[in-house]
Amino acid sequence: MDTAATAPTFRDATDADVDALVALIESAYRGDASRVGWTTEADILEGQRTDPEAVLQVIKSTDSRLLTVERDGRIVACCQLQHRGHHAYFGMFAVSPALQGGGLGKVVIAEAERLAREAWGVTEMHMTVISVRNDLIAWYERRGYRRTGRMTPFPYGDERCGIPQRDDLQFELLLKELA
Repeated sequence: MDTAATAPTFRDATDADVDALVALIESAYRGDASRVGWTTEADILEGQRTDPEAVLQVIKSTDSRLLTVERDGRIVACCQLQHRGHHAYFGMFAVSPALQGGGLGKVVIAEAERLAREAWGVTEMHMTVISVRNDLIAWYERRGYRRTGRMTPFPYGDERCGIPQRDDLQFELLLKELA
């Protein structure tokens, strides 16, 4: 991470953050802006990654929290944590493309794991990743996540999830045991 920048601060998202969070998530995954970072899905999906309604639903849910990460007064990263019994689900993860590759993502995922353990006493973190995203899956594997081979279909025809540019998309469940 850039040592000249201030350390990130973590907080739960509020209704007032919705527009900034949608813009962040979209910039990390879709369109030309996403190509600045390495997490882009621009070559496999067009259209939206999320929308204000989906973000607000996470914020309002009693079993979820949308962890918001700020640096120098601006939102630079986020992730969803959802309590699901003995495990937590990790999703809606985004880091500003200009900050990707600098270590912020590692800090965010470690904090998310710590919060899930402390708040809910969960023993595992689960996430789903588009199975053709080998670079992203490898990044998660370096953080201790493992591939399960358990796939769920991509929601073809539901433009709220994007417009697929290929016909072989599916989600793979990744999990990590939390100490």
